[in-house]
Amino acid sequence: METRYANHPEEIKRFNTDELRKQFLVETIFEPGQVKLTYTHNDRMIFGGVTPTDKELTITLNKELGVEYFLERRELGIINIGGEGMVILDGEEYNMVRQDGLYVGKGTKEVLFTSKDPNNPAKFYINSAPAHHKYPTVKIDINEIKPFETGEPGTLNERKIYQYVHPNVCESNQLQMGLTMLAPGSVWNTMPCHTHERRMEVYLYFDMEPETRVFHFMGQPSETRHLVMKNEQCAISPSWSIHTGTATSNYTFIWGMCGENITYTDMDVVAMEDLR
Repeated sequence: METRYANHPEEIKRFNTDELRKQFLVETIFEPGQVKLTYTHNDRMIFGGVTPTDKELTITLNKELGVEYFLERRELGIINIGGEGMVILDGEEYNMVRQDGLYVGKGTKEVLFTSKDPNNPAKFYINSAPAHHKYPTVKIDINEIKPFETGEPGTLNERKIYQYVHPNVCESNQLQMGLTMLAPGSVWNTMPCHTHERRMEVYLYFDMEPETRVFHFMGQPSETRHLVMKNEQCAISPSWSIHTGTATSNYTFIWGMCGENITYTDMDVVAMEDLR
């Protein structure tokens, strides 16, 4: 598990491109037969990919969290963006087709990941945050989620927002997680942009062609920076940073948040004239 430390916003004003990418971009999320996780000190979020092929995988620890098992003091959100697979929680099986989700409560001791077809493996994208209360595990079926539709073709941001780990769907301590799908011809997400000082966020961009690129904007509104990103890469967004993007084609992204509260609309909108 790779560790990323928190940065003061004044620091990044001096970062060059390589330094910015090293701190805020995770370039490889899914690797066949591997668990690849990143621990960020921004609200102590853990995120990454689990890609089982011919054998089941689990999350093992050395000294990273100071606990006996991964979810001893954490909660977990999972969204599968690959082939059909299964998550086994303390012996109970949950079948996971593409874009199915799962909320896993604190105290679950054994979490196993498998794929139905090693040649078309599941790609389990996970977000995990510290937790102090055990909430029930909930399977979130993509076919049962009614998306929130917003944006319009004229502003190139027509999109559907699917809420997974969200107060409208299931209880959680501080974790929120969802998926936003842009319509063909739309490329902008979350513009006008915002910050939320009380929560950090992680974006996973996917469903992109090999040549498609996302320009993910970050930084304080008065001094923005950008990351050029490929398919299935993640951007870390500290609480003081905007998080918005545009691309050379439409795409899908998973947003995950944790921090002070679970109020989805708790944000500080940035006026367009204040962006620089």
